[in-house]
Amino acid sequence: MTKTAIVIYSDPKANSEEALGRVFNAMFLAYELKEKKQDVALIFQGTGVRWVRELVTPDHPANALYAAVADTVVGACQGCADVFGATEDVKSTDVALVAEKAIPGTSGVIDLSRYLDEGYRLVTF
Repeated sequence: MTKTAIVIYSDPKANSEEALGRVFNAMFLAYELKEKKQDVALIFQGTGVRWVRELVTPDHPANALYAAVADTVVGACQGCADVFGATEDVKSTDVALVAEKAIPGTSGVIDLSRYLDEGYRLVTF
């Protein structure tokens, strides 16, 4: 079975159609792979951690799609949330803050290399 880790880096603070398009396309892919019963891990990393709070908001245009793929979400990078001021926003949701790998100067990050070691392909948005 194919395994895919989808990493969202786009920044909602960019206030651009491109940033919204990236998060939509990341979730489209997660949805399609989930429908095919493939192993999917949706990850919020970098400034992408800022999407978490937005996507859980019921009136957000991507909320319904997010709800359809929420069970594929691994979490949001703890160190990234700290750096980009999203820690409290993520904590206000059901999305886990993940700090699997100690990186100097951070509270820890999601270990993307683990996914490669486990045979996942990485797709970034």
